[in-house]
Amino acid sequence: MRVTTENYCCFTGLRPQKLNFKEDSKKHNIIMSRCEKYIIQLIEGYNVTNFISGMALGWDIWCAEEILKLRDRYSSISLECAIPCLGQDKYWSESDKHRYVEILSKADNIIQMQEKYTSDCMIKRNRYMVDKSLYVFALWDRQVGGTASTIKYALEKERRIIIINPITSEILVNKR
Repeated sequence: MRVTTENYCCFTGLRPQKLNFKEDSKKHNIIMSRCEKYIIQLIEGYNVTNFISGMALGWDIWCAEEILKLRDRYSSISLECAIPCLGQDKYWSESDKHRYVEILSKADNIIQMQEKYTSDCMIKRNRYMVDKSLYVFALWDRQVGGTASTIKYALEKERRIIIINPITSEILVNKR
């Protein structure tokens, strides 16, 4: 059975330590306002109803929370959490762990790539999300790393990519 990707969007982005702002700062609020605007555009303009978060700290968590907020207004949307392995949150702070568990408890679907951590479990998770999604929504400033690799893979798969630059807050849309 082939998965339909037209109504799926996944999130990929930088972790908090790679960003030049803190959560709940003015810049964070601007970026999340733009995020909300584009998610609504995807829902209303492109019939995107399924959103996938890799549940990493930073962008993934923020977007998952945004989808949960928007579910009150758009009852047709769903949140899938794609977890690379059990214990993804093992080394996180207690408040981040609580947030993680709270999101998982409200998710419509949880997919776990594998039981234990391996060096490629994050890559497997990222490819799963891109393979399932027509749209990829990223927070990225061209740094090398997991987000860059995921965007490169999405380009190879001819996905439609929306990128918010965390430094300039500019938005780049690749509609392929």
